[in-house]
Amino acid sequence: MSAEREPTRLRIGEGYISGYLSVFLGLLSLGGVLCFLFPEFLTTPEFRSQYPVEVFRQVLRGCLLVSFALALLSIMLCGRKTLALLGAGISAVAIWMGGAGVAIQQFGGSDVHLSLDWLLLDLLALACLFLPLELFWPKRKQQTRFHREWKTDLIYFVIGHLFVQSMAVTVQAPAVFLFSRLELGALQEAVRSLPFAAELVLVLLVADLFQYGAHRAFHRIPVLWRFHSVHHSIRDIDWLAGSRLHLVDIVITRGFSFIPLYVLGFSTDVFHTYVVIVSLQAVLAHANTRLPFGPLKHVLVSPQYHHWHHSTDPSVYDKNFAIHFPLIDRIFGTCHQPGDDWPEATGLVGTAFPKGFLRQLAFPFGHDPAHTDVPEASER
Repeated sequence: MSAEREPTRLRIGEGYISGYLSVFLGLLSLGGVLCFLFPEFLTTPEFRSQYPVEVFRQVLRGCLLVSFALALLSIMLCGRKTLALLGAGISAVAIWMGGAGVAIQQFGGSDVHLSLDWLLLDLLALACLFLPLELFWPKRKQQTRFHREWKTDLIYFVIGHLFVQSMAVTVQAPAVFLFSRLELGALQEAVRSLPFAAELVLVLLVADLFQYGAHRAFHRIPVLWRFHSVHHSIRDIDWLAGSRLHLVDIVITRGFSFIPLYVLGFSTDVFHTYVVIVSLQAVLAHANTRLPFGPLKHVLVSPQYHHWHHSTDPSVYDKNFAIHFPLIDRIFGTCHQPGDDWPEATGLVGTAFPKGFLRQLAFPFGHDPAHTDVPEASER
């Protein structure tokens, strides 16, 4: 059987990048039109009343125009026209269904819905930030944008966003069950009376501390490592690959991290800001970019810092658990920050992980990753 061909990195000027971007913006536009047409089933109830609808219409119009422009550019530069025609065709369907002028349909309440709105908004924002970073300032220059498992990672991203509402209810349940009967009003009022900046730093620090505890437990406890090892199976690490998390891993980690947020009762504005920051930070930590942090790398988790956590070197499997502040790792003796060096490779050795979302979802229930992947307590 012939070896799997290594994907080649896309180059500017060949027309493929513009073609892929045309398809991407076309799909985003089509999804936006569907959200306007079926808001009851495709949008998140908590977000609907906050949306600047006219701004979104302008964004939708811009996505359609840029999609067509990129399709035209791809036709001019690329010998193969498939991507350009597909991007233009998807955008044409979105316009046929109403485009940026589509009317918002009247609707009642529904207990069943998908968070397509959150998926589209987050994907657009993250792509605008991280695609240029990885295209113009990559750390691993030979790593292609469409590596061998990018489709699997995209499925993880989509699943994690479409079911954000049901996931939120699930992760809040343990905190509500354990602490709902406590009289927390005075404590929560004291926290909410803090200046915005102080409250924001507090929520980041406390949440990161609890996340650190959950993350370290997933490395130390064999039954939990089964699920977390799926995340460490990433070999071509980038901003999208960071979404590769088993559902059990997500529920337990986020549920444990939610406990201090519920107990301390942070204000709504601070909580929403925290959600944005943690989303960006988690994606940035996995990005394939050499973006310099300078002295900030000692204060905030950088891609270099977190890539060491994914290193194939067994001696650093249990290092760099924090997602915001390296200080937490320093306090608990798990910090690994060797100057300006980066790990030579990422992923796990000794375990053959299956390809595909469904197979990886089932993998932990029937397989125990090699013990060499998780250092024993005596080695720590």
